[in-house]
Amino acid sequence: MKWRTILFLLIIGALLYSFSVPPIRAGVDQTLAALQEKRVLEWKKERDKFFKSHQRSPLLPVEKRNFKGLKYFPFDPQYVFSGKIERYIFHINNPKYYATFLTNKGTNKRYIRYGKFHFNLDGREYTIEIYKSILSDSLFIPFKDKTNGKESYEGGRYIDAEILPGYKMVLDFNMAYYPSCAYNDHFICVLPPKENMLNIEIRAGERNQK
Repeated sequence: MKWRTILFLLIIGALLYSFSVPPIRAGVDQTLAALQEKRVLEWKKERDKFFKSHQRSPLLPVEKRNFKGLKYFPFDPQYVFSGKIERYIFHINNPKYYATFLTNKGTNKRYIRYGKFHFNLDGREYTIEIYKSILSDSLFIPFKDKTNGKESYEGGRYIDAEILPGYKMVLDFNMAYYPSCAYNDHFICVLPPKENMLNIEIRAGERNQK
């Protein structure tokens, strides 16, 4: 665990060094890209371990026995972005304070509207809405893109992120993952909001098994 902590701090240190300029593509910095790729590889190993052996894995017992690992697009540093979150400052009594998501079961789930993040990909600027769990400080980014239904899960994907000093964050699409209901429809999963339906292919992160 100690070396993982050191690796993470090195990545964050390199990112914070670049925060004096607008959001950047990590592909510009080969050292940073190599560090982030190593972090993503470790994250993939942890996810495979969870799916294979954890009691909360969405896989059935027979599926766990035959599980060979999740599938991902190749790591691509052009899908790693660092920058400052454009914060939303809403009073808790303001109706906009909470975002209510529809789930795959037709129920609702609430998150806090935290802000939005701007990034540039292939010469175009995009904006994605950032949410925060009510019970933790973890950031939650559900989204859809043009790979859905073809190369990736039709219901969209999720990204988790951390709040860094100065309300900054790293948005890494290489760490996009499927909701658990993609593997087991007994799970309840939120549906990405229309604000996070990206009109571009995000060929990074988890992809279809076949």
